[in-house]
Amino acid sequence: MRLLLTGNTGSYAQLITVLLLFVLVLGVTAAVTKWIANYQKQQNAGANIQTIETCRISNNKYVQILRVGGTYFVIAVCRDTVTLLGQVPEDQLKTGDPVRNFRFRELLDKAVGRQSCSEEEPKESREDDEQ
Repeated sequence: MRLLLTGNTGSYAQLITVLLLFVLVLGVTAAVTKWIANYQKQQNAGANIQTIETCRISNNKYVQILRVGGTYFVIAVCRDTVTLLGQVPEDQLKTGDPVRNFRFRELLDKAVGRQSCSEEEPKESREDDEQ
């Protein structure tokens, strides 16, 4: 009987050790990935050329808006070519980053199909639904 208890305790200890090591490896991986991303961001940061926005059209085909100095250009990036599509005046560009304005909870609720608390239905439509 005593051997069975010792065996179970050892199994639990091994399971907890493996879980702790797994969490530790995930944490180190996340930290290193963030460090590498910041390093590459600093290496690519230039004062004169900046990618403002990228839109994927199809596999290996993108449209990008670039700022070169104070001028904005639209280019098409394909597998083997880069083509200048035109120049865009600064006043025609929309500012802001729509992806960063969302909170994860709002995106999750939207994906699940639930409304967020801030988007309440008008009272009239709720009363119609109840009847």
